[in-house]
Amino acid sequence: MIKKAEQMVREIREQMRGGKGSVEIAHIFNQDELKGKTRLCAKITLNPGCSIGIHEHVNEEEIFYIIKGKALVEDNGIKQEVQAGDAIVTGGGASHAIENTGNEPLEIMAVILLY
Repeated sequence: MIKKAEQMVREIREQMRGGKGSVEIAHIFNQDELKGKTRLCAKITLNPGCSIGIHEHVNEEEIFYIIKGKALVEDNGIKQEVQAGDAIVTGGGASHAIENTGNEPLEIMAVILLY
């Protein structure tokens, strides 16, 4: 299947998971378009100073791959700076949050896998 950018559903979420500002989510593939146990396959964009608040992943894991920009990630209580090319995986009841600490939009590929 080929899905053109203009076919992807886009949404804006304000103060996502208690975070700051707005988050743009471009749903690359919807759950019903995939055969595996995938809940989310999306590109997430956060403008400078915007964040996704702390939240848990129970019976699933979320992968973040940083495409562009830099951020502060809290992964199960550990805070660390990340940048383009870095990846994070959080699951098994662990929690995470992410905040754009750079001067340009932060672009993340996000995939949530169920188990």
